[in-house]
Amino acid sequence: MNKPVVSTKIITEAVDVIALTFVLKDLLPPIFQLPYGGSLTIAGMVPLIWFALRRGPGWGTFAGLIYGLVHIAMGGYVIDPVQALLDYPLAFGVIGAAGFFRKYHLAGVASGVIGRFFFHFLSGVWFFSAYAPAEMSPILYSALYNGGYLLGEFLISAIVIDIIVRRGLLDLYL
Repeated sequence: MNKPVVSTKIITEAVDVIALTFVLKDLLPPIFQLPYGGSLTIAGMVPLIWFALRRGPGWGTFAGLIYGLVHIAMGGYVIDPVQALLDYPLAFGVIGAAGFFRKYHLAGVASGVIGRFFFHFLSGVWFFSAYAPAEMSPILYSALYNGGYLLGEFLISAIVIDIIVRRGLLDLYL
């Protein structure tokens, strides 16, 4: 008998991870919040990265895309449909790229954060350049604005994911 293509266990894990991400990223108060979006959270990206490392890039991308849509529905800051696509489903969906680096978990964390930075950076250059100081390039503004909080997210996520992997929790109940 063949295994089903879509496992109820994996879908249930995805739902749990999306809910946990929502709690850590959106319900708990952030460490700090930037004025036009973006915040440093208490390990808000860890559940999505953990799931991608555990289940692979396809499932990780799926969970990230769904979380991005949930984030919009629960109060995302939307100016334009393209900006919404860049800042939410694409930025969080690309965290699934961490799943390509299961054996090198810190590279996985980096790929997810860099991917997320890329989409927020594009959105920042295109849609939020009006907030840049007059003497500053929109490219530099977007890179500094988004890179500032995502560097902190990377450090927190890398530390927590490293602890999870070292404790053998990546393969728990597989």
